[in-house]
Parts: sequence; C-alpha cells; structure tokens
Amino acid sequence: MWWRRRSLRFRLTATATAVLALALAVSAYVFVVVLGESLIRNIDDQVYQRGREIVALSDAGRLPDPVTSVNNTIVQVLGPDGRIVDATSDTDRLVPLLPARARESAARTGAPQFVNGRPYALPGPLRVRVLSADHGVTVIVARSFTEVESSLVTTGHVLLVGMPLLLALLAAASWLVIGRTLRPITLLRRGAAAVGGTARSRRLPVPEARDEVHALATTLNDMLGRLEEAEARQRALVSDAAHELRSPLASIRLQLEVALSHPEGQDWTETAEGVLEDTLRLSRLAEDLLALARLDEGRLSRREPVDLGVLARRTAERYDLGLDLDLDLGSDPGSGLGSGLGSDLGSDAAPGPAPVVLGDELDLRRVLTNLVDNALRHAASAVRLGVRTGGAAGAGVAELTVTDDGPGIPPEDRERVFDRFTRLDDARSRDDGGAGLGLAIVRTTVEAHGGTVHLEDASPGLRAVVRLPLAR
Repeated sequence: MWWRRRSLRFRLTATATAVLALALAVSAYVFVVVLGESLIRNIDDQVYQRGREIVALSDAGRLPDPVTSVNNTIVQVLGPDGRIVDATSDTDRLVPLLPARARESAARTGAPQFVNGRPYALPGPLRVRVLSADHGVTVIVARSFTEVESSLVTTGHVLLVGMPLLLALLAAASWLVIGRTLRPITLLRRGAAAVGGTARSRRLPVPEARDEVHALATTLNDMLGRLEEAEARQRALVSDAAHELRSPLASIRLQLEVALSHPEGQDWTETAEGVLEDTLRLSRLAEDLLALARLDEGRLSRREPVDLGVLARRTAERYDLGLDLDLDLGSDPGSGLGSGLGSDLGSDAAPGPAPVVLGDELDLRRVLTNLVDNALRHAASAVRLGVRTGGAAGAGVAELTVTDDGPGIPPEDRERVFDRFTRLDDARSRDDGGAGLGLAIVRTTVEAHGGTVHLEDASPGLRAVVRLPLAR
C-alpha cells in the first residue's frame, strides 16, 4: 500500500495536516454561521426597536409626514383599509412591501422575514417585520440586508484565501516539529547500526528528555547489557568446557600412545579401564553441558506432578553407602513425605499430605542427585535429607534440604559455587570432584521450576536448601 510505504514523518505530518484542515474548515463554517446569525439578530433588533417607536407615535397621533429614517430603516404605515398613509422618503408610498395576507401572518407571528426588494426599486434583500398599532393601523419596518450579505461574502473570501496559507504554515511547522521529535529515534537507529561484533560494549544514545524515547533507549541499553553479559557467560562456558575437555582427552591419548608404543609389556585391561574412566568423565561433562544448554532456554521437557517425598526416599535407598543417611519429615503438624515412607530410613513421623510440585521428574532427580553427590563427597560421617511443607518454608512451598557434616563453605563463597566450572580450595575438593557444573545445574533447574536454592551453615557442615512452589 502506498500509504504504508511512506516515512513515519510524512505520515504523521500528512495526518496532522488533514486533521488541521478539517478543524479549520469546521471552524470557518461555524464562524461564518455565527457571524451571520449575529448580524441578522442585530438587524432584527434595530428593525423591531424602530417599529415600536413608530407604533408608539401612531398610537399617540404624532406621526411625522414623512416618517424619519433612522439607521437606514424603511417604514410604511398602513391604514385600516390597507393603503399607505405615511412612509419614509426612500420607499414606495403606493405599494406595500407585503401583501395583505402576508402582512396578517407576519403581524400574528411577530417573526421577521426576508423580502426581495428589487420589485420595489430597493437594492438587494430586505429584512422585514410587521407590527400592529391601535385603530387598525399596521406598521411595516424593513432594512436592507445588502451590507450584511457583503460582509459575509468578504469574510468568506478572506477565509478561503487565508486558510490554505495558514494550513501550509501549520504543515511546515508540523514537519519541523515531528522531525525534531523523531531525531532521537534516528540517533537510536544509527547507534543500533553501529553496534556489531566489533563494538559489543557500545550503548545507544539516550536523549535528555524524560519521555517515551528516553525510556526506549534505556530499555534497549539494558537489553544490550544483558546480551553482553550472556555473550560473556557463553564465551566463558565455551572456554571452560574446552579446558575441561583437554584433560580427559589428553589422558586418553597418552594412555593409548604408551600402550601402542610398548604393546608387549602393556596391561591392556588396565589401559581399557583408564580409558573407560576418562570416557565416562567426558560423557558426564557432555550430559551436563547439554542439560545446561536446555535449561538456559528456559524450557522443561515436561510438567507433571512430582512427589518430592517419593523422590527423596528413592534417592536415599539408592545411596546405600554405610553413612548415617536419614529422612527428616519435620516436626510441623501435617508435614511429611507421604506415600507411606518406611521407617528403615530413620523416619518416625506419621505420613501426611505429600509435597507435590509440578515439573520434570528427571530434572528434579538430577537436582537431588547432584546435591547428595556433593554432600557425600565432603561429609565426615553423615548426610541427611529433609522434606517439609509449610512452616519455615512458607505457605504453598515445599522445602527440600540436603545436609552434610563436612568442613562447610565460607559465607563469601556460598554464591560463587553456583557459577559454572567453579571449584573451591582443597578443603572441599576430592580427586573426583567433577567439572564444577553440578551446583550450576542445580540452580538453573530449580529456577526453571520457579524455585530458589541457597546454601547455609549447618553447624557443623553445610545445608543446601531447595524451595519449590507446591502444585495447586
């Protein structure tokens, strides 16, 4: 469409000009109509006033002959027989301005009317009014409408000439004002065009005015900042992943090269076990990276009811490592794991409403597995799993805790450990400490389910607290 292909500046100017043209046309029409009615009303008042004076003189028997013309009014005084008995010098003294039937109707209604004055040798239309006096006398008073008609025509000509000039002036002003208004948007477009692969840290110009364009520029700059941070995180992830991949690949290569160099004295079973161990490490790293990539998209594979109590029981049964593994159902009334958890796990609380959340059971199982693996890696003697609903967790929230009695983590590092590829000092590191993605996957998964996760002191040890909204 032709209109849509025009620039925004042109369309705004054209629309504003069309609205102004319509407004000016309506204003001019209203002005002419109001002016005409005002002038007609003024003539009618003068005619009526003069007619009342003539009626008063007639009733008093003091009419002059001829009647004096005041304010260019024309007067005819008719007797009971309908003949003109007195009149002003500028009108006919033989033929009345209105015939008998028209005079009777005008006298009865008292309304003024237009009469063509040319048949009476008078210029242009007349504004005529008829009044009744005593003794059957009729007074006809008129005034020429030519001056008013000429004034209205002159006003119309002035408006016809002046309106286009005024409209052109307003259109030019609109063009300039709209152009100045859209200039910040042009600067934003140029700034956005300059933002590229070699200028990631550039920001769009922000106008001084606190208007919608200022809010748009601020929002876009915030978006660029988030994109820059995401790109930095992505680059760091790629760099860290490449670094993590180098170690197992180098180990595999070294073992195979040594085995091939001395095949006669090589224990191939031991070599295969070493290569398998590094391969499993690569497989876990690849799975963790794929999980993070999927979670970074903010999507879940499925959303279904998941009973955290059942999930915790199965996880506890899986890790039969001779540690003091226990399920703490909490002491709040009505809290519990539900689903008839057995006492073989150290639970002595009565079953209650199950803490059911909506989410992906496999992802939530990975969360619990990662937390338990981390706790077992650093625990001195015991690991405790806890599931609660309500109470300290808050209404409508299920709380899952994993507690160990290990060395703990300093408060200043408890947020940093959720970063990807983060490892702390040897106090909480073992040989199989992993690539540093476990807690990162935990936080990303929990946030994708609408929950939160944090670490707190367990005195002694460390407690990981996961809170998820209960399914409605």
